[in-house]
Amino acid sequence: MHQALTEDQKGPLGGRWFQLVIGVICMSMIANLQYGWTLFVNPIDEKYHWGRAGIQVAFTIFVVMETWLVPVEGWFVDKFGPRIVVLIGGILCGLAWAINSVADSLAMLYLGAAIGGIGAGGVYGTCVGNALKWFPDRRGLAAGLTAAGFGAGSALTVVPIANMIASSGYESTFLTFGIGQGLVVFLLAWFLAEPKAGQVPSAQKSGVAQSRESYTPVQMLKTPVFWVMYLMFVMVAAGGLMATAQLGPIAKDFHLDGVPVSIMGLTLPALTFALSIDRVLNGVTRPFFGWVSDNIGRENTMFVAFALECFGILALNQWGHNPVAFVILTGLVFFAWGEIYSLFPACCGDSFGSKYATTNAGLLYTAKGTASLVVPFANIMVASTGSWQSVFFFAAAVNGIAALLALFVLKPMRAKQMNAVSQTSKLAAEPAQ
Repeated sequence: MHQALTEDQKGPLGGRWFQLVIGVICMSMIANLQYGWTLFVNPIDEKYHWGRAGIQVAFTIFVVMETWLVPVEGWFVDKFGPRIVVLIGGILCGLAWAINSVADSLAMLYLGAAIGGIGAGGVYGTCVGNALKWFPDRRGLAAGLTAAGFGAGSALTVVPIANMIASSGYESTFLTFGIGQGLVVFLLAWFLAEPKAGQVPSAQKSGVAQSRESYTPVQMLKTPVFWVMYLMFVMVAAGGLMATAQLGPIAKDFHLDGVPVSIMGLTLPALTFALSIDRVLNGVTRPFFGWVSDNIGRENTMFVAFALECFGILALNQWGHNPVAFVILTGLVFFAWGEIYSLFPACCGDSFGSKYATTNAGLLYTAKGTASLVVPFANIMVASTGSWQSVFFFAAAVNGIAALLALFVLKPMRAKQMNAVSQTSKLAAEPAQ
């Protein structure tokens, strides 16, 4: 068991678990900016006839702003604390959907997307970074629960948003949910705090190898360990994003999109069933694999998860034309993919310390933005070959390579780096004895 903290070490209201709960709620409040967007595309097009392709550029702008600016927002968090960044993030998220509600040109819609991306990235990066700092002894679980808020949070509001669009129009839905979600984040931000010395258990109490030194972002960028992790993150994220972003077209080409499937007494069209399972498993996998990694190590868990993803994608290629197999195997693919959002931040915190954890994890998170640039190539591959087979084989291959890199490259490299830091610490401590 972990050592109990004394009363004066408890820190802010509710202790560190309340900090974690705040992070999870804030993440679920910004989730709709990404996951709820698809519900608005057709209504906007029906009103203005801008074309889906033009409207979807807004989504790309949102993802790029959300991922690529996280290191900058992380630097502000590490310097000024989490409260101010999440406060501003909440305001920007509310403002973004308020702009969307009155946007009468594509330029205005793109402005809303950019502002929303900056706000959501600030909240996302801060909440994950805060979890890494408050839970050095359970980083995988804490980062996983926080990331699950972003994955699963939107599931609660998809139906209310869809119903409100149908009854009141998309404009008032943007405004109502935008202000509501932004306000919750704004109010909860006031309770956020950074841990002070003595308020968290020692990192060395966990069974996972952790660095005794806190690396600055510049120091981290000079280590080969960071770049191996970045490459692996891009590979697995690209493979997963390709499979997930193209699920609708895959189901259509397999002639499964409207085929009813019955599993455990529940009957739904195959594509709807697969998408519903995606939301659930994509949320569950993050804390689950995070918890596993706290117990058996980050690289060992990565090897298992990425190998499972490789197998799932190959199986989907082989047996995916069967409606029931399609639903079950897409579930497996989502389950073995979503954990990257807990394993990589936790591994980053272990490797490079707590002090600059928000900025460092933010720099690693830009790999998601890099990976999203690869996704359009899936359509090019399908157009040139006439089948999804090349996409499946590519996605399976990069996951298989990443699994091997975790065990045979990243694991020994991290061990060597930790050993070097530990030797330096010992030498530095000797004269003082």
